[in-house]
Amino acid sequence: MSRGRPDGSQKKHLIASVCGVAIFLGFLYVYYGSEKGGASAIEYGSKSLKRLGSSYLGADDDHDAKQDESSSVFAQGDGENDIVPKSFPVCDDRHSELIPCLDRHLIYQMRMKLDLSVMEHYERHCPPSERRYNCLIPPPAGYKVPIKWPESRDEVWKANIPHTHLAHEKSDQNWMVVKGEKIIFPGGGTHFHYGADKYIASIANVRFTSITWVKWYLTTCMYCQMLNFSDNNLNNEGRLRTVLDVGCGVASFGAYLLSSDIIAMSLAPNDVHQNQIQFALERGIPAYLGVLGTKRLPYPSRSFELAHCSRCRIDWLQRDGILLLELDRLLRPGGYFAYSSPEAYAQDEEDLRIWRQMSDLVGRMCWRIAAKRNQTVIWQKPLTNDCYMEREPGTRPPLCQSDDDPDAVWNVNMEACITPYSDHDNKVKGSGLAPWPARLTSPPPRLADFGYSNDMFKKDTEVWERRVEKYWNLMSSKVTSNTVRNVMDMKANMGSFGAALRDKNVWVMNVVPQDGPKTLKLIYDRGLIGTTHDWCEAFSTYPRTYDLLHAWTVFSDLEKKECSPEDLLIEMDRILRPTGFIIVRDKPHVIDFVKKYLQALHWEALATSDSSSDSDQEEVVLVIQKKLWLTSGSVRDTE
Repeated sequence: MSRGRPDGSQKKHLIASVCGVAIFLGFLYVYYGSEKGGASAIEYGSKSLKRLGSSYLGADDDHDAKQDESSSVFAQGDGENDIVPKSFPVCDDRHSELIPCLDRHLIYQMRMKLDLSVMEHYERHCPPSERRYNCLIPPPAGYKVPIKWPESRDEVWKANIPHTHLAHEKSDQNWMVVKGEKIIFPGGGTHFHYGADKYIASIANVRFTSITWVKWYLTTCMYCQMLNFSDNNLNNEGRLRTVLDVGCGVASFGAYLLSSDIIAMSLAPNDVHQNQIQFALERGIPAYLGVLGTKRLPYPSRSFELAHCSRCRIDWLQRDGILLLELDRLLRPGGYFAYSSPEAYAQDEEDLRIWRQMSDLVGRMCWRIAAKRNQTVIWQKPLTNDCYMEREPGTRPPLCQSDDDPDAVWNVNMEACITPYSDHDNKVKGSGLAPWPARLTSPPPRLADFGYSNDMFKKDTEVWERRVEKYWNLMSSKVTSNTVRNVMDMKANMGSFGAALRDKNVWVMNVVPQDGPKTLKLIYDRGLIGTTHDWCEAFSTYPRTYDLLHAWTVFSDLEKKECSPEDLLIEMDRILRPTGFIIVRDKPHVIDFVKKYLQALHWEALATSDSSSDSDQEEVVLVIQKKLWLTSGSVRDTE
């Protein structure tokens, strides 16, 4: 029986096959090797950059990202894992304003089925690892170091936010004006064309003598008359401190509240006026990208003394009033909702219908009208649960279930129900908070929710005062009185880091990890602001937002999670302004890990300090400054 071709023929075919495979592999090596060294402008170590947990060159699989899952995320020793890239890829210029979890292109590419009528497309939708860019975000052409506060309240560099369309679109409302290389903010708004300062002063019942101010006073001055605060002071002797401004525009309302010792969380979505929050943050005004959609806002219950909506184009009647009920959850006992809109004064049939329905809804929510004049109404939330208990059985909206946690906010759906007060708040007829600024260092009543004692609180406050003083000493050669304005504490705990900065001319975004103790309510009780976040994901802000990031054991926390510390480094670079600072306070091996990436990220180490003397654990402080670099086909330093 025949056994096929002779052995000689088989050998020839085998040799030919081997040669063909060798030639093919050689071609791949030459092709991809040249691409790595050229178009992507990356200098490689011995391992693929995919080990950063994401696809840098557009691959669809994450096999390489998973191959090291069994090892520690922080490589130690002198082995192969210590080799890191000398540079990271740079994103295309069109991504200079990328917000990864609010990227409209991602929604379209992934064909997400979202309900546009309830604003789901403006909520957070983070890319899976294989779709992350994980490249350094370039600044726009002509970028300059931002103008310093307080001058920045009134002007910014046009090159830093090259979006002048909003100035033209809102020209009749005096929002902003293009003037040479700058964009000027006169302080106007949709409802306060004469300026937010005068609009706010009217809330405090301030009298004016000039013709312009009298005209404005007659049309918009009602807030403080309605609130009847003593001494014509809007902060009511420190009792009104935290404000939520919904649909904030460029946040001029929040900007001018600062002079009254009031801090506002200015909130708006990345919508058709997508750059308004970017302008606010460039100006040095507290702001956050968010939307009243289907998810709870990332703030605990009873956080704000006042909520404000001026022509914010929100349908408050939708879904059984669920959006008003979300504001109700966030307001403190006796808190106010200031609403300026045509429904409050117009006489056409549609506006009257909406006004009647809103009046009926807030009545069933036990809100009362504190005052109503001209274009504005101010409602006040009750101080106790008494009104809720006296409603007729079956009245809607119902009270929330007893097992509902009003402080659970991370990716939690809104509920169309009323959040009743705790026994403590109901008994004291309010939150029991000291007036500002005493509340900053006074133990909050809600400490007991965590089993924390007053002594623990005071000790934490004192420890962070000493630490912050050391930080500023380490940065003394680089920091002057107005160098830093926008600050983020990436793991705020009780907010003592932010409290220690009270004498600096800064504001602090206090971030509480979503999987830790829900201490954000303590931070708001201290008269500070903040949000909840998961550092395995991108933060909801524009690139180049913050002047200083404080990362206390944030990287150590990642060791317990299946996410990449390299990704976090790139995210920190995205939200940090050029010439901004990072303070990493963590374990020694974490500090060693961060140091390896300084060159690739264009960061410079300014100081290192052993801080074990004021910590129960061995911790090291590393102070970093981000260099200013621009792109022109490749990365180049401009120092």
